[in-house]
Amino acid sequence: MKIAICGYGNLGRGIESAARQNPDVELIGVFTRRAPESVKTFTPELPVYSVSDIEKYRDDIDVLIICGGSATDLPKMTPVLAKSFNVLDSFDTHANIPQHFAAVDAAANESGHIALISAGWDPGMFSLNRLYASCILPDGKDYTFWGKGISQGHSDAVRRIEGVLDARQYTVPVPAALEAVRSGSNPELTTGEKHTRECYVVAEEGADLERIEREIKTMPNYFDEYETTVHFISMEELKRDHSELPHGGFVIRTGKTGFDGGHKHVIEYKLTLDSNPEFTGSVLVAFARAIDKMHKRGVNGCKTVFDIAPADLSPLSPEELRAHML
Repeated sequence: MKIAICGYGNLGRGIESAARQNPDVELIGVFTRRAPESVKTFTPELPVYSVSDIEKYRDDIDVLIICGGSATDLPKMTPVLAKSFNVLDSFDTHANIPQHFAAVDAAANESGHIALISAGWDPGMFSLNRLYASCILPDGKDYTFWGKGISQGHSDAVRRIEGVLDARQYTVPVPAALEAVRSGSNPELTTGEKHTRECYVVAEEGADLERIEREIKTMPNYFDEYETTVHFISMEELKRDHSELPHGGFVIRTGKTGFDGGHKHVIEYKLTLDSNPEFTGSVLVAFARAIDKMHKRGVNGCKTVFDIAPADLSPLSPEELRAHML
């Protein structure tokens, strides 16, 4: 399978790394909006092209993996590129998934391509686990916890505050909330009761630290509903202690079975990730394999992780899967 990367940031590098671990995958190049000569890939011989030339390579790429931001990039890029390529993205604005799906589905069906949106770990692997668990325990309740890990979107929001040079924001599950859920007691938890937020901020010299902290803690949709702690540190400390991109979380389903509902069950799926983008890149490469197989069987249009057969994710044959995985 020949894949290409459109956009070379943290996620693009994660896909480059994942491609090296999959012998059935050939990464043919990177497409960028920057000047190609300014992009330095981990693999020195990997070609870097201008995205303006991407149409020239439509016959050389089985699946194009689009690495853009969900806020403004992917809603425009994925439908446009689905007109010329089989495409895959990690769109993660949950509320806007139906709208994004409709736009990509129209483009892919019209062009005869296949597309898959919102692959990754949430949405993606967490979505699958919510689906499986809710089907098995229909009389139950879902809980999703994120962290401890760096939220790139929240970190960016802090960096946009006047007087902030750089920042990292960690999302942290509340231990008491996790334990209450694991007990099977089905607690009602508010957003702020499930997570806290920790910010590590490098401020400009002479900046008003009290104002910066106040703006962070009162920021709507990001911090105002949470218990938030702000630490002001030096740039050296930030680079030394907070340069990695760890993340993870838990999907938990609690439910009851039995004629009187007397038996409790807890299903838990946990991720602990040293590198959010490298793990997400690995998920995307596996789902790229699946849609490549599906397209070769004549499947078109937009799909989500719910539409993918588990066997299509694997490079193993059905016989090998039955012998070694079942």
